[in-house]
Amino acid sequence: MARRCQISGARPNSANNVSHANNKSKRRQLPNLQRKRIWIPELGRFARVRITTRVMKSIDKVGLEKTLKQNGLVLDDIL
Repeated sequence: MARRCQISGARPNSANNVSHANNKSKRRQLPNLQRKRIWIPELGRFARVRITTRVMKSIDKVGLEKTLKQNGLVLDDIL
């Protein structure tokens, strides 16, 4: 399974580890993905999604429908 958020599309970023001697080596910055069961009142059931904690906070604050709309998705895209 890809390390990608199903709602926001966040994926790994590449960066450098920088030592005290200023030596640089490549590293990956992974998104904080969590498995979450989200209640969908329109369907009357839960959906299991893999989302970032940032999206979790957005869903808690503004709701699922508005979060999906902000990311250019509809409910069928995450099911």
